[in-house]
Amino acid sequence: MAYNVLIVDDSATMRALIRKILVISGFDLGESYEGADGREALNIVRSRRVDLILSDLNMPGMDGAALVKALNAEQQQAGIPVVLITTEGRPEVLEPLLKHGVKGYIKKPFRPEAIKAMLGRIMGEASVHHAQDLAGCDF
Repeated sequence: MAYNVLIVDDSATMRALIRKILVISGFDLGESYEGADGREALNIVRSRRVDLILSDLNMPGMDGAALVKALNAEQQQAGIPVVLITTEGRPEVLEPLLKHGVKGYIKKPFRPEAIKAMLGRIMGEASVHHAQDLAGCDF
């Protein structure tokens, strides 16, 4: 089953990089959507089928924490798994988000295999097929 993924980051370069990593990691990617902040992300999830959200935390406009709260407030979107890909590493910031439904986080800079492993755990190993060798790549 292919998964539709929403990538939310204020950097277009980072969004493109994450999408490329999903493809080369062997993740069973269906449609991919992009948003520059939480508001754009909410508009996308309200109009498209999204199976997974990969979001930055610190963004201008609506940040990742506000996005998670807004998703939880909307019954139809509350079950969409969210993974944070962020420079934030402080437990006092991340732990409350994990209690509000965030399935995990990956700290920037990251290795592509970290995304592959996280998505395999969250979406099931069947979602991540045999991938090209990702060793030695840092982003």
